[in-house]
Amino acid sequence: MRLIYKILGNSNKQIDTIFMATDIIIHDQKDNVGVVVVEKIVPNQDCSCWIMENDGSVNIQSIDEIPLGHKIAMTDLKEGDTILKYGHDIGKVVKSIKKGQHVHVHNVKTKKW
Repeated sequence: MRLIYKILGNSNKQIDTIFMATDIIIHDQKDNVGVVVVEKIVPNQDCSCWIMENDGSVNIQSIDEIPLGHKIAMTDLKEGDTILKYGHDIGKVVKSIKKGQHVHVHNVKTKKW
């Protein structure tokens, strides 16, 4: 959970604390996958994503159940596309993946093998 402080009006005497639940972390703006940071994401869950690089945020709806530490597709990916995490190539799509689907060994392979 992230804390965000919001100043109201022109006075710094009024500060609200907003608790933002983060379900998914995206490390770099160029990444096309995010990492689940809660116990699990369930199908059709509306997820809050935090982009570390610029402290931005986006939302996505999951399609699959995705466990902690696994990846979710942030865009539609077709066979042969490159998976980007930390702004770097971490593998290639071997089976088309829709935005919100689980990204793992069943649909991505390393390019080294």
